[in-house]
Amino acid sequence: MKTVYDIQQLLKQFGTIIYIGDRVADLELMETELKELYHSQLIETREFQTALLILRHEIQFQKEKSKIGE
Repeated sequence: MKTVYDIQQLLKQFGTIIYIGDRVADLELMETELKELYHSQLIETREFQTALLILRHEIQFQKEKSKIGE
């Protein structure tokens, strides 16, 4: 797992498709869904940690990008 797209595909395997239209909100909702899958023991610890790291990095990137655009 290396990209947000990979995380979307993982969530899709569990029947979860997330699209709100706001990129940061989408990423935060994906994070919540991942936590639910992990607490339900449906995904491995390593997979969860990797996905969380990717999402948090992308959230930070998007927030910094929006600050620059202001």
